[in-house]
This record gives sequence, structure tokens and C-alpha cells, in this order.
Amino acid sequence: MQRAGSDNPDPTAAPERRYVVAGMTCDHCTRAVADEVGRVPGVASVDVDVATKLVRVRGEAVDDAAVLAAVDEAGYEAVRA
Repeated sequence: MQRAGSDNPDPTAAPERRYVVAGMTCDHCTRAVADEVGRVPGVASVDVDVATKLVRVRGEAVDDAAVLAAVDEAGYEAVRA
């Protein structure tokens, strides 16, 4: 599932960060993580793959701590991949 933010009109041009999120098992998990991470300042897009537990975040000046806190708010734990 991919969610684009509004901070960057071309999310493919922004730097990418990857996180591994344990515990995601369904589409609800995917939406919860994508919605919370998408609210982090600087995030241009979020791509969540529930099968691999990988979350790819694109954006300028994205704060790792803020992304990790957003994943925690969604009810999951993440580590930088």
C-alpha cells in the first residue's frame, strides 16, 4: 500500500529510508502504519509491504525518531533497516 503526502509533489525524487515493522499481518495493519507515518513532517510517500514487513518512506529531512514514534502510535515496533 502506498500513501503519498502533500509535502513533496514528486515523492520518487526524495531520499528513501527503510524500516522493518514487526507484527503487521493484514491490510488494517498496513493502513494504520501508512496513515501514522504519512503524518510525519517531511514525509512525501509511504509504501508498506505487509508480506516483507518493510516500510519505505520517502521525503526530505525526515526524522527517524518521528517515524519510529509514528509506527509505535500505530501499535507496532520498528527498526531502521
